[in-house]
Amino acid sequence: MASPFFPWETSAPSNPGKPTTIKPEIPLFSPFTLRGLTLKNRIVVSPMCTYSSSDGFATDWHITHLTQFALGGAALVFTEATGVSPEGRISPYCTGIWKDEQIEKWKEVVKSVHSHNSLIGMQLAHSGRKGSTTPPWDPRRAVLPPGTEGWQTVAPSPIPYHESQQPPHPHELTIPEIQNLVKAFAEAAIRCEKAGFDTIEIHGAHGYLISTFNSPLTNLRTDEYGGDFSGRTRFVREIAAAVRNVFPVHKPVFYRANSVDWAPGGWTITDTVQLAKELKKIGIDSLDCSSGGTVSKASGGPFFSDQIPFAEAVKKEAGLPTIAVGSIKDPVAANQIILDGRADLVALARGWLHNPRWALDAAKALNVRVEYATQYGWTYG
Repeated sequence: MASPFFPWETSAPSNPGKPTTIKPEIPLFSPFTLRGLTLKNRIVVSPMCTYSSSDGFATDWHITHLTQFALGGAALVFTEATGVSPEGRISPYCTGIWKDEQIEKWKEVVKSVHSHNSLIGMQLAHSGRKGSTTPPWDPRRAVLPPGTEGWQTVAPSPIPYHESQQPPHPHELTIPEIQNLVKAFAEAAIRCEKAGFDTIEIHGAHGYLISTFNSPLTNLRTDEYGGDFSGRTRFVREIAAAVRNVFPVHKPVFYRANSVDWAPGGWTITDTVQLAKELKKIGIDSLDCSSGGTVSKASGGPFFSDQIPFAEAVKKEAGLPTIAVGSIKDPVAANQIILDGRADLVALARGWLHNPRWALDAAKALNVRVEYATQYGWTYG
């Protein structure tokens, strides 16, 4: 149907953030391909929890929130951590993908982001022992007990995140329960495909369920899902294989890694490189290298440290493409990360919240001509 304002045209196609000329010295605005997916530039929107869902359903908020980044020139936009089960949410207000009824609204989100020629991925997650909490702005700032709002949390071992946490403590998962969770991740991946998502990211960081299985600080099991490196990483390897098995072969699967625990005796970058090699064999295509959050008493974390070396180590030692994260704000610095070969993509969260046109402004700062949404482009000059 013709526009009521511009009857001579039927549409106003645009591709915000796509460079009109490739400059070798500005690789931040060069395309990047994984399997059958080509990103128009190297700029990604990190998953950001917004605690604005009811019963796991996406809402109009999620359409508006995520589409603004597509308009701002992002190549790939990730959803927030989305629970593969009701108990896999961080809070009662987090999104989910554990039932078919949730697919339809996610289709609307996908369609909206695609309408501005950005790609969209879903981060599949299980909160583990860090679930059943209030949103961060709730003055209670508490773990919600099982009941109307909360639920029984789960973990590889019955260790609470905070030593002062009152019972009930996390339930230690049985082997059948672990196997059901592997199945839940696979079923969620199938729903992602039905909703039209371009990619998936498995959340294995920040002290949520997968990372607590990986870490020797939080996994004290003595069965096949504990003990040495192979036992502790069995859970994530089974999830990765199950997801890769059901997700289309032409679509990539990312893994968000907890590169280090930032705590003595915990998970290290050496462990992450070793896991990356194992995940590569399974068919995981890229590691999103974050860190921290496994234990409450840590020496650093994702908001206070330079995490770029983690992405660089995985890229160079495991031979997997990586995403660099960690308070990246400056376009020149972001471009230098790619130019120096330290990572293949950069992902921002707060940077996008502070400036939803971050990629477009980065292009201007780097003197790269890119496309804009037709309705906005004429104002940039």
